[in-house]
Amino acid sequence: MPYAPQHPKEAELQAASVQLNHTAVYARDRQLSADFLAAILGLEVGAPFGPFLPVDLGNGVTLDYYEKRDEPIQPQHYAFLVPEEQFDGMIARLEAVGVTYYADPHHTEPGRTNGLFGGRGAYFDDPDGHNMEIITRPYVRP
Repeated sequence: MPYAPQHPKEAELQAASVQLNHTAVYARDRQLSADFLAAILGLEVGAPFGPFLPVDLGNGVTLDYYEKRDEPIQPQHYAFLVPEEQFDGMIARLEAVGVTYYADPHHTEPGRTNGLFGGRGAYFDDPDGHNMEIITRPYVRP
């Protein structure tokens, strides 16, 4: 069945009711990776749910860490909108555990943050090589 475009107003209303609830994040060691992200962001790791170990982001979304020990992990990108007043603490926690952060997604500007869209941002790798990003202002879309 071919895609049938909706009326723009109908699509707008439908999009407003669709929310991301959770996503699986592959890790070689789900506890290590969940603990790492929770520590950097100042969050807590939830109780295991079947094979998943959740990190609740506080906006109704969880990252559900899932172990894949026998296959390579394909790095993904995850961006977190964080409060401005918590950004410096997150950078300090990265420094405390010896994780380099970068101003850019390609990791060519170590130890620097960016000032995109009037906020601040930084990128860092988690234990499995996922490219994590913290930003204090959402990206402006055209």
